[in-house]
Amino acid sequence: MSFRREKYVEFGGPNGGNGGKGGDVIIVTDPNLNTLIDFRYQQHFKAKKGEGGKGKNKTGAGGKDLIIKVPPGTEIYNEDKTVLLADLIRKDQRVTLAHGGKGGLGNTSFKSSTNQAPRRFTYGEKLEEKYLWLSLKLFADVGIIGKPNAGKSTLLSKISGATPKIADYPFTTLHPILGVLRQFDKELILADIPGLIEGAHEGKGLGYQFLAHIERCKVLLHILDCSDDNILDNYFTVHSELKKYGKNLNKKTELIAISKVDLIGDNQDEISELIEKKVGSKPIVFSSFSKDGLEDLTSALFSHCTKTND
Repeated sequence: MSFRREKYVEFGGPNGGNGGKGGDVIIVTDPNLNTLIDFRYQQHFKAKKGEGGKGKNKTGAGGKDLIIKVPPGTEIYNEDKTVLLADLIRKDQRVTLAHGGKGGLGNTSFKSSTNQAPRRFTYGEKLEEKYLWLSLKLFADVGIIGKPNAGKSTLLSKISGATPKIADYPFTTLHPILGVLRQFDKELILADIPGLIEGAHEGKGLGYQFLAHIERCKVLLHILDCSDDNILDNYFTVHSELKKYGKNLNKKTELIAISKVDLIGDNQDEISELIEKKVGSKPIVFSSFSKDGLEDLTSALFSHCTKTND
């Protein structure tokens, strides 16, 4: 609330300006991101409030919008996860999550012929507060799946520019890692999906979160560790989890590859024939260590993805 105080202005009158609008909370997709892990450490966001109105009928400055960046493939759900509010699939897609409140009215807004010096004003609107859930389903041409420690991350590091964490123990990869596979003027986006175990469709080993990333992959590259005595059981365990999860994951185009063949020498043909006989699909054998078979594998990936696009 403010009044004119100039020396030669008779009866002054009101000159209180209106308050500024509060900032909006806006979510924007950033193709340079591939995980929501940052939201584990910060879960509350608040835009700046607008400034109060000033004398001389000056409107207060509006609050600065708060921009939250997320990777493409992010889904936004309401508080109880029953309603999908937005599916962010495009680059630089923007969605306003919460609108800033309108600024309050200064006393100038209440001036009338019968009230030349109003002492009335209003406060700004209350901020809009929401509780939301974010879920990520990555976009990738190829989803690399398999049991933990099957050699998925090592393969990704050898055929793309990705640098995933690699170690000789299960669940080294705790969130999907993306890499780009290039061949001449073509390229494929590869997603290293953390290892799947029995019961993954029920959430065991964070499996439900991992399986969701496979939904938008065109082709599945199923990696089997030939040094594991249960190689055949491992295949059917993972395939069963895809089927139980639903959404036709088990019907996606699948390419089977046997890893670590440098560890078994001449037995690779025997294992390959066993997989082909029981599964009905001839696998590609490779070694990330010696790089044998990697060229055949990458060519097969481009071929399968091309057929899927057609």
